Amino acid sequence: LKDLPATFEEAVYAGMEGEQKQLYRAHVQRLKLMLEGQSEEEFATQKIQMLSELTRLRQLCCDPALVYEDYHGESAKLVMCMELMQNAIEGGHKILLFSQFTTMLSAIQQQMQKMHIPFLSLTGATKKERRTELVEQFQTGDVPVFCISLKAGGTGLNLTAADIVIHYDPWWNLAVQNQATDRAHRIGQDKKVTVYQLIAKGSVEEKIQKVQESKKELLEQVIGSG
Repeated sequence: LKDLPATFEEAVYAGMEGEQKQLYRAHVQRLKLMLEGQSEEEFATQKIQMLSELTRLRQLCCDPALVYEDYHGESAKLVMCMELMQNAIEGGHKILLFSQFTTMLSAIQQQMQKMHIPFLSLTGATKKERRTELVEQFQTGDVPVFCISLKAGGTGLNLTAADIVIHYDPWWNLAVQNQATDRAHRIGQDKKVTVYQLIAKGSVEEKIQKVQESKKELLEQVIGSG
């Protein structure tokens, strides 16, 4: 593994604007009102509801259309992602695109279809035999983008044809994202792998990023000490 090319990791920030920003702020205020004045006992009984609200905030960062079916405005992150992918494809790169939300992958794929960008898709619903076919097609073919749900793509896939990895939305546990990144950065990879983590600026995603960094530091302290 020491002979593998290096990885270059970069967080790329998208600033929410207009209706997306208003919707996000409204949900933040709603969550604050829910939390105000609660006792520890009350909070303990509403943990599931709080997690649901946090998930909704994360979806608003990705694309408000995940929460509101009648939303027709822009998603700052989606616009940024499409520009990033288009530039990478024009540069001759192959891309692994991960998201925890299969609905978000579908939205991205709709945009790729409009831009005539070929892609493959793998989720938890993909059958084992089909997974093998998709991997072979990506490894040996000309399709530039492989869209993968984070849970489905964490292990068991060899996708060294890719040299760019995009994590559309951050997850609390960085190790899960790293496992997904390792689909490209593993034995057989002969190119430098660039990893982009897309973050909605001024949002809960920046908080998740800080959680990831603290866990990474703790891991390094424990393992790095020998």
